[in-house]
Amino acid sequence: MSWLLNSSIGKKLIMSITGIALILFLLFHASMNVTAVFSEDAYNTICALLGANWYAVAGTIALGALVAIHFIYALILTLQNRKARGNDAYAVNVRPKNVEWASQNMFVLGVIVIGFMVLHFSQFWYKMMFTELIGHHEVALGGEMVSPQDGAAFIKYYFSQTWVVVAYLIWYVALWFHLSHGFWSAIQTIGWNNHVWMNRWKVISQVAATVICLAFAFVTIYFYARHMLCPF
Repeated sequence: MSWLLNSSIGKKLIMSITGIALILFLLFHASMNVTAVFSEDAYNTICALLGANWYAVAGTIALGALVAIHFIYALILTLQNRKARGNDAYAVNVRPKNVEWASQNMFVLGVIVIGFMVLHFSQFWYKMMFTELIGHHEVALGGEMVSPQDGAAFIKYYFSQTWVVVAYLIWYVALWFHLSHGFWSAIQTIGWNNHVWMNRWKVISQVAATVICLAFAFVTIYFYARHMLCPF
């Protein structure tokens, strides 16, 4: 097992497995959010099921561990690659032909994604699950007191603010680039590819990234537009 933790291939394998697990979570999260567009009651029911229940808390801890492991190993590999390049680490160079822009900027994209996750957690998780965990049944939101299980209220409140909407849309763009490259790269690292399937996995990766990010963006823009057309 030492090769898994110490070798570059082992570190990439850990990054790949955690990355695929996070993509599956994003698919679930995006599907959950779209529910709010069609039925706020259904969305709130899901929020109640994923409140301070033990399985939701366990899932959140596991999710946090996946994010931490993925980011830490990305940082380690980035530093190792920079060290291996030595004096060429800061050299100005032209992007090699057939090398994706996202491939050369995965760590920067990951930092942007993580940064906006902090914003997202402070707006939603902290005021929803965490509020329930500390025993509060109401939380202040825009000058009103609402239930931490009223997820629709949180979406409508935050996605009525222009700066929040713009910030989230930027996040989705960075997430798309990160996922569209990261997905097929993870498949390649695991070894689930061959000459025929490599191009197919790249297409699947772009489709999956597009579906996830468009779903998030759709919900964000929908509630912002609804607020602008009918603010009361």
